[in-house]
Amino acid sequence: MPTSTTHEIQSLHLPVKGMSCASCATRIEKKVGEMEGVQNASVNFGAGQAAVEFEPTLISPRQITAEIEQLGFRVPRIRQSFPVQGMTCASCVSRVEKKLLNFPGVFQVEVNLATERAVVEYLPSLNGFADFRQAVEEAGYVLLPADRDGKDTIGEEEERHRREIRTLSIKLAFGVVISAILMWGGMGMIPFLPQPESPRLALWMFLFATPLQFWGGWQFYRGTFSGLKHGYADMNTLVAVGTSAAYFYSAFATFFPGPLQFMGQKVELYFDSAAMIITLVLMGRLLEARAKSRASEAIRKLIGLQPKTARVQRDGREMDIPVSEVILGDVVSVRPGEKIPVDGQVVGGQTTVDESMITGESLPVAKKPGDEVIGASLNKTGAFSFRASRLGKDSVLAQIIRLVEEAQGAKAPIQRLADKVAGIFVPVVIAIALAAFGIWWSIGDTLAVLPTSPFTFALTIFISVMIIACPCALGLATPTAIMVGTGKGAELGILIKGGETLEQVQKLDTILFDKTGTLTHGKPEVTDVILEPDASLSLEQFLVFAASLEKQSEHPLAEAVLQEVERRSLKPIKVEHFIAIPGYGIEGRLGGQNVLLGNAKLMKERGVDLSRMEDRLDHMARQGKTLMILAAGDRAQGILAAADTVKPHAREAVLKLQRMGLEVIMVTGDNPSTAKAIAGELGIHTVLSEVLPGEKDAVVTRLQGEGKFVAMVGDGINDAPALARADIGIAIGTGTDIAMEASDITLMGKNLVSVADAIELSKRTLGKIKQNLFWAFFYNCLGIPIAAGLLYPFFGILLKPLFAAAAMSFSSVSVVGNSLLLKRFRPSRSDGSD
Repeated sequence: MPTSTTHEIQSLHLPVKGMSCASCATRIEKKVGEMEGVQNASVNFGAGQAAVEFEPTLISPRQITAEIEQLGFRVPRIRQSFPVQGMTCASCVSRVEKKLLNFPGVFQVEVNLATERAVVEYLPSLNGFADFRQAVEEAGYVLLPADRDGKDTIGEEEERHRREIRTLSIKLAFGVVISAILMWGGMGMIPFLPQPESPRLALWMFLFATPLQFWGGWQFYRGTFSGLKHGYADMNTLVAVGTSAAYFYSAFATFFPGPLQFMGQKVELYFDSAAMIITLVLMGRLLEARAKSRASEAIRKLIGLQPKTARVQRDGREMDIPVSEVILGDVVSVRPGEKIPVDGQVVGGQTTVDESMITGESLPVAKKPGDEVIGASLNKTGAFSFRASRLGKDSVLAQIIRLVEEAQGAKAPIQRLADKVAGIFVPVVIAIALAAFGIWWSIGDTLAVLPTSPFTFALTIFISVMIIACPCALGLATPTAIMVGTGKGAELGILIKGGETLEQVQKLDTILFDKTGTLTHGKPEVTDVILEPDASLSLEQFLVFAASLEKQSEHPLAEAVLQEVERRSLKPIKVEHFIAIPGYGIEGRLGGQNVLLGNAKLMKERGVDLSRMEDRLDHMARQGKTLMILAAGDRAQGILAAADTVKPHAREAVLKLQRMGLEVIMVTGDNPSTAKAIAGELGIHTVLSEVLPGEKDAVVTRLQGEGKFVAMVGDGINDAPALARADIGIAIGTGTDIAMEASDITLMGKNLVSVADAIELSKRTLGKIKQNLFWAFFYNCLGIPIAAGLLYPFFGILLKPLFAAAAMSFSSVSVVGNSLLLKRFRPSRSDGSD
């Protein structure tokens, strides 16, 4: 609902979530009503709405919303990504952000120069797209509606990038030809042009230079006019003013050389300089556009994974339909070599599936009825059918794309300094250029070493300062590195939420692992089958008897025993007189004899002699294994040991993290002996055992209170509070959606080494950001004073406009190019290789 104003009192209507009774509404009314500037507060519990009348000069909607949220309730906000057109440098980013943050209902704005997007978090009851578009247009840019469909939007952006690259390529080719003609013509090397001493050469150079100046450089003039219209200056202003100074001075000298000669100025032409500057800047823009396109290709690759059609079974026949027409519950058929169109659950057939494009793991995964399959993964060997369970925005691929887009649009806190500088950068550069021009023109007569007249020298200095300044590098330093780093992470099955996460990772000193389902498989497996030397049963009979009894049981260990028997291609037999003995085991009659399966207490109660196996029982118990003894005919026949086994690569992951200087801690609800056994197998020295599921976030809080910077690694619903509480939450993507939402980093695969890989990639990406920012600041801090002639009186060093243009183009391209090196990232392994 829009805000209405009456006598400086505004009314605000907010949706409020989380109220459980009328007293909640009363509490909100009381707290909000006591705030300074609030005239009246009324909360409707049934409608879930708060109506507040307030004075905007004393209090803002943000403060009111913050007060409601501090009480433990939630005011829903919308977070949307809007494409922005017309931005050319970091100062543009700063202006768009300031415009959008002026709205009372806007909480956060992140504008990204590399992706050309604005991510806005706002209250839809106060503001909307129409307001944002008008404000951005007032600043001289174009705001487009939020994504309607990821594929459509990406396609439109790709087409716009292609048009931009095509236009820049044509203009660059034209600029190269014209610049060559002007340069060689000025040296008398083109036969059809007059010689340098001829006055007619100036006219010919004017005719060649003019189309390039105003057609090739029109984008700079257009940006400058837009900026002047809206009261700001940007990168376009620097290029347009710098080249125009050279062009118009040369044009004046061409048609009116007399006044210059009268003033004692040597008549010199700078048409070739203006043309070369425009050509070099166009070249930089073209290289930058191509590099930015490469930096954002991760999203395009992900979207390109989605198949276009699906083969569904309807009305007793198979038909091919567009993926968008698949509905929940459809049975979809997939043949070998085909991509799986949507997410679902296998209902028929068996196969292996290559999920590397989603999880980053190279080995194919076996699938059988009941297993989940992921849309866009590749079916390898067998034909199968599955029932569609997640479609559109709910699919795994769509969630990955959303997470990567949000990460690439996010801004790292380290960018704040660059943003502050960018806000004043262009006006300061113009001021420095004008000051340098005035100083050199005024003191030039006192220096006998000037290569030209003071005015011409000062003009050259002015052009060089205007051209060499590069706010683009400041604007591209952070977002391009984040784009490439998060895109590379997506290729490896690592989803990093954004720039803030990248900065936090470098502070980590402690990694807290949940045990069950994270370090271990989360369900028991048979680890040992030991037959007594004098047993009356064969190994096969021993296992068949155990499985036959367990088939009648609901105990968690029963499934482990049955799976072991199935793996050995054995089948259970019928059991007579089955009895479950709670806390002890089970018994029944098989093959004409009474058979017991249970713990040592059961055996001792029934008089079964265990003296010969006590040492083995003690040894395996110390290893944290659960022991089942089978006795037949009052004689112990052997031992079955089961345990929640450690995941492959878990030990490798722990060792790699320890080599990175991180303390690894395991937290579990198991008893101390079992926990210690698992930790010993993994090489973990610190174990927190008998921790209830709801106490994990308290463990994180305690570690943080000890001054540790903690990452929590987990996968279940009960891990979500701890993941959210930790400084960095790392969720195993094979777990639950709620754990993924609570985390800062999500691992789509099962390989725990990816935890170390994610930390390594985050640190490498942050390193690139720091390199880029250092280069951007160093370049401008060094280049602008040199261009202003600071070194000329002492060392005779002067930066000509052509070199200034080349340096400026190289600056922004080098920042993007440095970020693109992250595409070559390969996680280090135990041998230390990359």
